[in-house]
Amino acid sequence: MAPSGAFSGFTGKTLYTPVPNPVFGPILEQIQDLAELKVTLRGLWLFHRKRGALRTVTLDEFLADRSLIKGLRSDGNESSEEAIRQGLRQAVNRGTFLTHQLEGTGTVFLLNTEADRRAIARLNAGEAGFEIDEAAPEFDPAQREVTPEEERPNIFALFEDNIGSLSPLLAEELKEAEQRYPAVWLHEAFGIAVAENKRSWRYVAGILRRWTAEGRENKGGAERGKDGKPGRHTEKDNREKYLDDYQRRWGKPPRQRAGR
Repeated sequence: MAPSGAFSGFTGKTLYTPVPNPVFGPILEQIQDLAELKVTLRGLWLFHRKRGALRTVTLDEFLADRSLIKGLRSDGNESSEEAIRQGLRQAVNRGTFLTHQLEGTGTVFLLNTEADRRAIARLNAGEAGFEIDEAAPEFDPAQREVTPEEERPNIFALFEDNIGSLSPLLAEELKEAEQRYPAVWLHEAFGIAVAENKRSWRYVAGILRRWTAEGRENKGGAERGKDGKPGRHTEKDNREKYLDDYQRRWGKPPRQRAGR
């Protein structure tokens, strides 16, 4: 019997957060302090939920985060705020996080990626024009109501569920696509790729580019013509060919998903 308060397990609707592979290797090997480990993991989640060219999390957001406050509450003299600050200092010293002072915002933290290093260099050089996703100091992501739109799987989960394993190079491209296209477009484009048995990111990206250029009214695969009309192989042709091939191979039609 599971102890009281034990985690009940992941569900089919669980969303996933991408984590850079070094976190599971050299960074995990080097971290000795529990506060740094918890701040690092929670920080990855906070960074991922941001939108914009520069994904920053303010010091106030970290200090007000309910999960960190509860997870770093101690019976000793050290408060959870002191533990969070300590974890942030160690994450910055290790090089996992970057820190910067933004006018009107104060101290912000960023993940130490190549893109964010370039962005900070441009900020230090006085260049402007960045879209920065800033939240109010009282923002508490753990308490914010989740909307139906946010319950959709993120693009990484969509890719792994429908296409396959994810490479680091492709992860950057997917991250850019998630910022560029609405979530409903991504969900439907992956669905079309699966229905037409063309499980590749190149095909999904082609659908998204066509919708951007021609409008989403003409739904269908990436092979449609520039005028929105079907090309040599229509969506119906592709689907019927896939069903015929499947039935010849397995002797029965594929099981349809609920709602399809």
